[in-house]
Amino acid sequence: SFTELELFMNRFMAIAEDMGTMLQRTSLSVNVKERLDFSCALVDAHGELIANAPHIPVHLGSLGVCVRKVLAKISIQKGDVIITNHPKYGGSHLPDLTMISAVYSSGNQLIGYLVNRCHHAEIGGIRPASMPPDAKNLAEEGVVIPPMYLVKDGVLDWQPLIDLLKNSPYPSRSIDENMADLNAALAANRSGEKALLHLVTQYGLGKVHKYMDLLKNYSAERMSNALAKFKNGDYFATEHLDDGTVLQVKVSLENGNCTIDFTGSSGTHKGNLNANDAIVNSVVMYVLRVILQEKVPLNDGLLQKIKLVIPSESILNPNFSDDNSECPAVVGGNVELSQRLTDTLFKAFGIMACSQGTMNNLLFGNENFGYYETICGGSGAGNGFNGASAVHTHMTNTRITDPEIFELRYPARLKRFEIRKNSGGNGRFRGGDGIIREIIFEENVEVSILTQHRNNAPYGMNGGQDGTKGEQFVLKSTGEKILLGHSEGISLQKGDSLVMKTPGGGGFGAIFN
Repeated sequence: SFTELELFMNRFMAIAEDMGTMLQRTSLSVNVKERLDFSCALVDAHGELIANAPHIPVHLGSLGVCVRKVLAKISIQKGDVIITNHPKYGGSHLPDLTMISAVYSSGNQLIGYLVNRCHHAEIGGIRPASMPPDAKNLAEEGVVIPPMYLVKDGVLDWQPLIDLLKNSPYPSRSIDENMADLNAALAANRSGEKALLHLVTQYGLGKVHKYMDLLKNYSAERMSNALAKFKNGDYFATEHLDDGTVLQVKVSLENGNCTIDFTGSSGTHKGNLNANDAIVNSVVMYVLRVILQEKVPLNDGLLQKIKLVIPSESILNPNFSDDNSECPAVVGGNVELSQRLTDTLFKAFGIMACSQGTMNNLLFGNENFGYYETICGGSGAGNGFNGASAVHTHMTNTRITDPEIFELRYPARLKRFEIRKNSGGNGRFRGGDGIIREIIFEENVEVSILTQHRNNAPYGMNGGQDGTKGEQFVLKSTGEKILLGHSEGISLQKGDSLVMKTPGGGGFGAIFN
C-alpha cells in the first residue's frame, strides 16, 4: 500500500538525516559545522540512490553514480569503508571527499551502502583553500584520492591517506582539520549503519529491499506522469558561460518518455569548468524533482525512464586519464557549470527565469588557513511567483558563516552584507535581488574567486527582464579600485577590502500597463 511505502520512504530519509546530524555535531571545520557543506545518503545494493537528507543537490544526485563507479574499480565487502574524491569515479571536485560504507546483515547479505560527501576547505593545490581559478589540470587543484580503503575487514588504517595528504605534489595545508572532519564522516556512516541494521532487524531484509525497489518504481511512474503533462515535441535551449563556452540541450518528450541530449555543448574546457557525468546526473535529477512537485526523496528511480545523452570529450564528460597532471581541471565544473546547466534545462522546459546561476565562490587564505564560502543572490521568477532575494539557489544549499564565527576564526572583518536593491529583473513576476558583501582583511591573503553571470545577464522569460549581472572589485587601502573578472586570483594586503555584488534573478512575464 502507498501508506506503507510512505512510511518506508520516511524511514530511509530519517537514516540519512540522522547521519547528517551526527556529522555536523562531531565535525570541527567551519565548512561542515557552520556552513553545512556536506550530504548524506542511503544507496541500495545495486548502487542506486534511495534516499537522502535534504542537503546539497549537486552532491546528492551524483552519489549513486559514484558508488557504481567505485564498485566497478574496487570491491567493498563487509566491514569495508572506501574514500575517494576522484572525478573519474564520480567525485564532484577534489575538496569534496566521499566516504562509502558497505552494510551487511547478520546473515552476511548485502543490505546497501551508506555514503557521505563533505567539502574540505583545504585539500592542497596551487592556491590556499583548494579552488584555484587558474588550475590547468587536476593535480594543480589538490590532493587526488583514487578509491582506497580507509577500513578493510573492520580494521581502520589512516596512514595511507595521511601519507597522500602530506606527500602529494601540492599537499594539504590543514591535515589536522582534514582528519577531524574525516573522523566525523566515519562516525556519521557508523551511526547510519546502526540505524539501517535496526530497520532490517525490525522488518526483515526482504521487506527493506522490496520497499527500496518500490520507491524507485513509484518515483519513475510519478515522474513519467508529470512529464506527460507537457506537450509532446522537442524543447531546445542554449546558454553561454561568461567565457563564451556553449551549453546546449534538446529535451524530447513523448507521452511521459523523455530524452535529454546535451550534444552541441562545448568540448573539454581548457580551465577548470569541466563537469562529469555524475554532476550532469545531479542537475537532471534536481530539475526533474522540481518538475515533479511531490514529496518524494531524490532517488535514482526519477531517472529510470529518462534517457541521457552526454557527448564524450565534452565539457560535461571529459576524458580522465590515470595521470592526474593529464586530467582536466574540474573545480569550477561542480560549482559553476552545474548552476548554469540547471538554468539551461529550466530554460528548455520553460518553467522559470534564470536564477543567479552561480555560487559566487569566494576563497581566501595563506599558509596558515583556508576559508571558503558560497554567497547568496536572486532566484528567477516563474509563472505565478516572484523570485526570492538573497538566497542560495538550485545546486547549492549551504548556510553562510555567521559574522561572529567568521570574525572570531579568521583574520577578516565583515563590513557590509545587504540586499542589492532592484537587481532582480522586472516583469509580471519579479526576479529576486542579489546582495552586496564587503570584507576587510586583517592579514595578507591570497583570494580566489569563481563566479558566473559577470558578462552575461541571467535571462528573463516570457517577456520578463534580465536580472542584473554580478560584479566584484578590490578597494586597496591606498584608495585604488581594481575590477576583477568572473574567475580570478589576487594577492591582497592587510587593510584591503573585497566587494562582491551578486546577480539578481530574471523576471517572468511582460508587464501590462
